[in-house]
Amino acid sequence: MRTKISVLVGGTALVAASVAAGQSPRQVPIPDLGGAIGWLNSLPLSGKSLRGKVVLIDFWTYTCINSLRPLPYVKNWAAKYKDAGLVVIGVHTPEFSFEKERVNVEDAVRNLNVTYPVAIDSDYRIWRAFNNEYWPAQYLVDGRGRIRYHHFGEGEYDELEHVIQELLKENGAAGLDPSTVRIAASGVEAAPSGDVQSPETYIGYRLAERFSSPERLGQESQKTYSSPASPSLNQWGLSGSWNVGAESAVLQAAPGRIVFRFHSRDLHLVLAPAKDAKPVRFVVRLDGAAPGENVGVDTAPDGAKMAKIHWTPKQNEFFPDATVPGSLLNVDFMVKDSKRFADSGGCGWAVFDYNAASDTFRPGTTAGTPPQGNDAKCGFACHTKATTRDYVFTDYRKR
Repeated sequence: MRTKISVLVGGTALVAASVAAGQSPRQVPIPDLGGAIGWLNSLPLSGKSLRGKVVLIDFWTYTCINSLRPLPYVKNWAAKYKDAGLVVIGVHTPEFSFEKERVNVEDAVRNLNVTYPVAIDSDYRIWRAFNNEYWPAQYLVDGRGRIRYHHFGEGEYDELEHVIQELLKENGAAGLDPSTVRIAASGVEAAPSGDVQSPETYIGYRLAERFSSPERLGQESQKTYSSPASPSLNQWGLSGSWNVGAESAVLQAAPGRIVFRFHSRDLHLVLAPAKDAKPVRFVVRLDGAAPGENVGVDTAPDGAKMAKIHWTPKQNEFFPDATVPGSLLNVDFMVKDSKRFADSGGCGWAVFDYNAASDTFRPGTTAGTPPQGNDAKCGFACHTKATTRDYVFTDYRKR
């Protein structure tokens, strides 16, 4: 028996066990998958229906950066080995209570372009059936329904893919490409840099550390805070009126600020509107200035969040070959960019074209209808300019 254990020190701990074909220190049957509260991209799957297939189970959650960075590999393997008999199943098990909401998981799966089956494990029943303790975690099941490999954390992608290949060959697959995938991802799926000095930071009081506003962090009550004058590395603070809960902090009245001194290539912040789903304007600043060339994938150079609207299209009664917005699904982002929209004071109108075939949106271009120039003035009444020089998108349900 060939066994390998590897441990990454100084980051997220990971343990990998790889085995020679036909051998494993833990060949146990795949646990029950019936505990999911629902499935996306598939009818419910079970150990019985998966018999004869090689199965990759990936435990993840959509706000965990460690869960997101392996996704480009998992998605690539799902496509590369589908015809050879590999079935990839994402098991979404929440870390926070808002991740239990089905609509939030649906949005994440769509925005991350995850097309393989996803089990919504909001009650942790599949998690407990596997005795799992980590995000992310991968389990490989052979064609006879036995777990033959498990891996916890990020990395070791070449090794994991080699095990996939071995189990597929063992299951009768032939003509496999022996090379391993090479990924150059961006945004939240980009590989970690080698110069990260800032840890995961929580604003909810249950796991909050290094809070440095002059006021004491409150719990479940409205309180006014002031920004820390000179926070040290990895310290953070609030400004304005906030209600800090166990898992999150909610701004009670504008304006408000979150201040954080960090050292890393990227900073990922989890934000969401209130329960009424009304969009919230916000701006990102780095060292007090607009991010400019250091802009993220979903913020503009001015630091304002970019706008993306999801709606259900319906046929245009005046132009049968065209669609118009039907019921609004959600408003993800808002936009402001004084460089692109210099001729209109830093704001304008934006259009996102809906592609019914792929069920996706793409920013309108000069080739779109109606044409758009550099200032993206489309003339739709549903996109209006606000005096605050931000984009405001009206709620179609109220029109």
